[in-house]
Amino acid sequence: MAKSGRGPSADPELSAINVILEALSGLEGESIQRVLDYVFGRLSIARSAGAVVRPNMATGAVSASEPTASATARRQSIRDLKEEKRPQSANQMAALVAYYLSEIEGTSDSITASDLQKYFKQGGFKLPKSIPQALPNAAAAGYFDAIGEGRYRLNPVGYNLVVHGLPRDENSVVPKRSRKRTSKSKKQR
Repeated sequence: MAKSGRGPSADPELSAINVILEALSGLEGESIQRVLDYVFGRLSIARSAGAVVRPNMATGAVSASEPTASATARRQSIRDLKEEKRPQSANQMAALVAYYLSEIEGTSDSITASDLQKYFKQGGFKLPKSIPQALPNAAAAGYFDAIGEGRYRLNPVGYNLVVHGLPRDENSVVPKRSRKRTSKSKKQR
């Protein structure tokens, strides 16, 4: 790829492309794809379900192939997952973040309060009043197991919540009956 001029009339998009290509020049194939997947996820940029782009830095050619299921899952951002699952509470969002990190990103099987702060912000979810207390609260709700040093691991209850329980259908919630009402209605009969 030819370098564009560096003067004031240089196109900023072409300059950015050149910087990116120079940064990737020492990498090949899958390494380039991993870097691009990470950058897209980090910036919460949803990529289309189209082909996976694999640039060849030696020739400048670009090849495309159909994405695999794992490549498609890697591209889902925390914001996309939050919008799909629609968590209703900080406890549910904490479980969602842990699921995202372990199952979609594959970067960690445990979570800390700093992870919550980062991914609540990236996901566009309201931060809890006390971030350090959020994970113990979610553990008390049954979604996590404490593994020490402020780290928590999503347990089967939390996993099932994210995979099978969210989003919650408003019509599926059955209101609890008050015992007083039941007692009064029996007395009136």
